[in-house]
Amino acid sequence: MKKDILSYDLEELCNEMELLGEKKFRGKQVYEWLHTKRVHYFSNMSNISSSLRTKLDDEYYINSLKIVRKLESSLDNTVKYLYELIDGNHIESVLMEYKHGNSLCISTQVGCKMGCQFCASTIAGFKRHLTPSEMLLQVYEAERDSGKHVDSIVLMGIGEPLDNFDNVVKFLRILSFETGKNLSLRHVSLSTCGLVDKIYELAEYRFGLTLSISLHAVTDEKRSEIMPVNKKYNIAALLQACRDYIDKTGRRISFEYAVIHGVNDTQADADGLIRLLKGINCHVNLIPVNEIKERDYRSDKNALHAFAATLEKGGLNATIRRTLGADIDAACGQLRREYEV
Repeated sequence: MKKDILSYDLEELCNEMELLGEKKFRGKQVYEWLHTKRVHYFSNMSNISSSLRTKLDDEYYINSLKIVRKLESSLDNTVKYLYELIDGNHIESVLMEYKHGNSLCISTQVGCKMGCQFCASTIAGFKRHLTPSEMLLQVYEAERDSGKHVDSIVLMGIGEPLDNFDNVVKFLRILSFETGKNLSLRHVSLSTCGLVDKIYELAEYRFGLTLSISLHAVTDEKRSEIMPVNKKYNIAALLQACRDYIDKTGRRISFEYAVIHGVNDTQADADGLIRLLKGINCHVNLIPVNEIKERDYRSDKNALHAFAATLEKGGLNATIRRTLGADIDAACGQLRREYEV
């Protein structure tokens, strides 16, 4: 079976060259063709011998994504991509335009196991993990198709990034390597529903990225109702992991809170959030919940702004996330689900 060459980091690729009977430096040449020039075929690698190109073609393949749907917002230039993978599965990414640059929200899995009640990604179920190349290609393809430079990346699309830990770590290493995209991981945000064991493991890498924690409730009873992961890792364990992560990395954490009317948007909820996060170096990102047909969840504008005001008065740094691509249902998971029905 041919191997996915785009998922190798430079050291691995140099070792692969030795296994092919080539000098190790050939790995760097091939790596540059893949991640700087971003060729689709080994035959395009003009500065390596035809014999090596033949060996590469025999042993490896260059992965690819196919755009099967593309939605462009008339409101704010947001672009939503639905990609088909080489095995026929589908994933999404969303390119968003901000004053500070272009941000790309990418998927890390085909589907999701986590079962969060307000999320469209989990409804169709989990299929498989994405490889490092399939995550990278969402970046490369968005840049190629749009002609825009991706300045920041958010791992907040379909899937739970920390459930695909090893592949995500390798993706981050390749993404930030000086030969290739060379994106500082300070421009990367990774969102997790709260896999505590993996938060501790991630802290050991000291990547410099922003860790975003999907909190969404202030009591274990309520959080377990809407986020099944809380039954394994409760709020106390999650917040302790966050404190330890900050101590280990020196990085501020972002807490995501989807404000759902009648579920978690009361004055008592806001007061509870202030108590929970007191003393933690953090930012709170309040999210107007995305309405999906399978769930009766929505946000109330007045309650949302009142919630934000209470947090600010309580000393928490809180903002309301700007809604982008509202006319194209830009929340991840919706387009894939509609396409595959």
